[in-house]
Amino acid sequence: MSELKYHKASNASEAASLISGTEDGKFLAGGQTLLPTIKAKLAAPSDLVDVSGASDMIGVSVSGNSISIGAMTTHADVAGNPELNAVCPSICALAGNIGDPAVRHKGTIGGSVANNDPAADYPAALLALGATITTNKRDISADDFFVGLFETALDDGEIITKVSFDAPEKGAYAKFPNPASRYAMVGVFAAKSSAGARVAVTGAGSDGVFRQSDMEAALDASWSADAVSGVNVSANNLLSDIHGDANYRANLVKVMASRAVANA
Repeated sequence: MSELKYHKASNASEAASLISGTEDGKFLAGGQTLLPTIKAKLAAPSDLVDVSGASDMIGVSVSGNSISIGAMTTHADVAGNPELNAVCPSICALAGNIGDPAVRHKGTIGGSVANNDPAADYPAALLALGATITTNKRDISADDFFVGLFETALDDGEIITKVSFDAPEKGAYAKFPNPASRYAMVGVFAAKSSAGARVAVTGAGSDGVFRQSDMEAALDASWSADAVSGVNVSANNLLSDIHGDANYRANLVKVMASRAVANA
């Protein structure tokens, strides 16, 4: 049995310092993905640096339409924040439908974004909202952050400290969940701001979350469910698995996008 060392960090700076001294250390946030991965022997880190209690990475800040969410803020705390719900109810609704209550009270927005699971909900929200992901080293736009399947722009030892974005004029998220895991087979977040429409799709892309530019153009011309339902969605580069093939997911993209726009 391999030895696994555990460290507890009280803030982001300490976490970065602890990880730098490890051979193959991993940050532990809510553990909803990493711990099952380790148990299944799909990962074997030398060390775990627990950042779940990092005080400078927890909490929601709302100033006008500007929103900042600490990376270690749980899904439940995002879903239940009244100030956030007043200006951006779409992100609260999204968080309130992640997994089950146990997952929502342990899982964190930073952990979800850093893992970039192809069926996770938050990546679609951050991409559609044009968010900025702040780490202990730099600011990264959402457009540049999500690189591919389970891949991000994070360097080794780099840790997400917060995410920030402006509340949209209109916005909503709609997903078709796998009935067992509640992960999105397809999820679509549609947002409208002064800069135009942004539509992000999760659960469907073979390279992970992506923007649907044809739908964005259609919504810029007419913000309506009919506008996106008339867009042709190609099955190329979409996932096919036991839960649904690429053509099925292509149709779901249109259906979920229409629902998101109708609900915005």
